[in-house]
Amino acid sequence: MRGFLASSIASSIGVACAAALALPLPPPAAAVAATARQAPEGARPAQVIAGSQLPGSTQSLPLAPIATVAPLTRNRALAPVSAPEMGLTREDVAHFSMVGVIWDDPAAELHGQVQVRTRATDKGAWSRWQNLQTHNDDGADPGSAERTSGRVRGSTAPLWVGDSDGVEVRVRAEGDRPSGETARGTRAVPAASALPSGLRLELVDPGGETSTRGAALAVPYSGPTDAAQAASLKTENAESEESLAASAANADLVPLGATVIPALSRTATVRELMALRGSKLTASQHKKPYIGPRPRIITRRGWGANERLREKGFVYTKKVKAAFVHHTATGNGYRCSQAASVIRGIYRYHVKSMGWRDIGYNFLVDKCGNIYEGRAGGVAKAVKGAHTLGFNNNSMGIAVLGGFGSHKPPAAVLKAIARLTAWKLGLYGANPRGKTYLKSGGGNLYRKGKNVRLNVISGHRDGYATDCPGKQLYRKLGTARSTAARYQGR
Repeated sequence: MRGFLASSIASSIGVACAAALALPLPPPAAAVAATARQAPEGARPAQVIAGSQLPGSTQSLPLAPIATVAPLTRNRALAPVSAPEMGLTREDVAHFSMVGVIWDDPAAELHGQVQVRTRATDKGAWSRWQNLQTHNDDGADPGSAERTSGRVRGSTAPLWVGDSDGVEVRVRAEGDRPSGETARGTRAVPAASALPSGLRLELVDPGGETSTRGAALAVPYSGPTDAAQAASLKTENAESEESLAASAANADLVPLGATVIPALSRTATVRELMALRGSKLTASQHKKPYIGPRPRIITRRGWGANERLREKGFVYTKKVKAAFVHHTATGNGYRCSQAASVIRGIYRYHVKSMGWRDIGYNFLVDKCGNIYEGRAGGVAKAVKGAHTLGFNNNSMGIAVLGGFGSHKPPAAVLKAIARLTAWKLGLYGANPRGKTYLKSGGGNLYRKGKNVRLNVISGHRDGYATDCPGKQLYRKLGTARSTAARYQGR
């Protein structure tokens, strides 16, 4: 985005790493060069949105009207009008693991119900019908370059379904409730809500598996990475410039190519804080810094991010004053060993299907409590995300994989949220139990320009009218605040 505040790689990682980035790019590695799976013969009008040498793929299929019959009534003139319904059934698609529905206008809302069922590749059995969350309430702020790029689309939340090769979807608009008695003593005809235009089903293949178990064996940071090491890394792994840039954004914490940023003790974290932000701390913060020990974080390389999907460059805000907690509504049926695949699916859906510049969240947490780097730009930096429409400046977004409207979040999830916020908010002097003010960029809850007083650790629903992060997770945020403050030594 030309209008975005771009980062300078040289200033972030030093001359040595910048020099490494300037090296000529070698041909892609064999693993990266694997051709993306194409739609089989007869899959038209499916549109495969994937580079020929990029892992993973997105099949985009337009929905068609489904004929419906109005029920008979005594007075046919007053018979309810059947709600518009769109859908499709396909048994000849390439493998996919995540589904979602998109439409042309990102400002349009889908008032109705979206249901899908899928056929598993291993047993050939069809799943039960599952609902997609129709209101995907995350997003870039109104008026921002990311929001006004011309590529952004409206969407449901994506749903993780596991490896599948058949799909059926139906989208039905809701009818208005009867408006009351008419002059003749009969009820008015319920009008059907209009469905958004350009409805398409997105079938996402997240690409090959990445083992986070192997990521746990990453070598801890042992000092600066020099130009020779960077050059060797680039040659051995046939890195793209984008991959090196994403890795280099964390060069103050770990060497280039790290798959995991290891946990630190609180003493080591305080030393790191002084090195990273010592010049910005007050005298009292120097004397007694409040910060939690740095948690273990799986990097974008660790979960297998294809860096060529996102836009180049990074966007930063001034500081991190608050954290917004989300759930992804992608379903709770994944295994923790599949979390990296779920994240790759969300990443591809956000970028290729919804038109965002990168994955929207700054961090993600799986149900086993593993923490993952989200939007590229450096885990210790104030990276601007697209997570809480209207409040993306000076905040960060943490998304827990799954849905927590009726499901209680595991204790490991709450601990991970507390550890992450204690560290990241501590870098910027924020008290997890405190309050702060953020200026609204515009949304459905607060007008643009309004200064809003919020909890430093808030739920998505505190900044936007939504059910996110689900009732069961939202009610536990008080516990996360108290635990994070204790980790900071408060």
